[in-house]
Amino acid sequence: MKKHDAMAIVNDLKKAYPEATCSLDFSTPFELVVAVMLSAQCTDERVNKTTPTLFARCPTIKDFATIDLQELEQIIHPCGFYKNKAKNIILCANQVLDNFQGEVPHTMEELLTLAGVGRKSANVILLEVFGIANRYCC
Repeated sequence: MKKHDAMAIVNDLKKAYPEATCSLDFSTPFELVVAVMLSAQCTDERVNKTTPTLFARCPTIKDFATIDLQELEQIIHPCGFYKNKAKNIILCANQVLDNFQGEVPHTMEELLTLAGVGRKSANVILLEVFGIANRYCC
C-alpha cells in the first residue's frame, strides 16, 4: 500500500468517526503511558478494570518508580505478561524522573527511549496527551 492510499484511508476514517477517542481511562500523562503498556496483548476493558486500583496505589510517577515489584505484579496480573510489564513500568517511571524531570516527553524520539514504549504506544501518547498527530504513524 502506498503512503498516499494509507493517508486517504486515515482521512476517511476520521470523517466516518469524528468523535473517536481513546478508550483507556487515565487522568495524567504518565497514567496513559502505564495504561498503554498494560494494553499490550490485553483488552482496553480489562486494563480499565485494573488501573483504578493501580492508580490509587500510585498517584505519582515517584510512586510508580518505588513500588515493590511483587506488589505491582499482583495488581497488574489480570492484564497478562505482568512480570515484564511490571519491570518496564518501574524502569519507565525512573527514566521519566531521571531523564525528563518527571514530565512525560513530548517527542517520538524521546518517548522511544522509555522502557516498554514502542512506536505504536508513542503515537497514542503523543495524540491523546499532547494532541500531536504523527503524520506518518507507522
